[in-house]
Amino acid sequence: MNKPRIVLDTNIFLVSLAPNYKYHWIYQALLHWKYELALDYLLLLPNVYLNNPSYRWQLVDKDEDDNKFVDCFIGSQSDFIVSNDRHIYQIRHNDFPVVRDLRYDEFETKYRSLFF
Repeated sequence: MNKPRIVLDTNIFLVSLAPNYKYHWIYQALLHWKYELALDYLLLLPNVYLNNPSYRWQLVDKDEDDNKFVDCFIGSQSDFIVSNDRHIYQIRHNDFPVVRDLRYDEFETKYRSLFF
């Protein structure tokens, strides 16, 4: 299996840092190189991919701050965005560009057993 490249919304990443929280396996999987992370705030890890989008798609109109995750997803050619933000998954049916996203529960069902 190729390592997936993913964009983690901060609403997922920050709670994954807590050792006794159900999301913690995501952070552990990152530390064990189970996936590539397309973000810029963890550049000390060698499996974190720096992405500086050169184009702003502005696809999320209800919460413009979420556009950074979509732009990162497109610019980094990631496999999907993991987010519990309703504004992100409201654009999953765009014809172009296609935005693939997973809610936390979908991500856990599909990947947790593959990572560990």
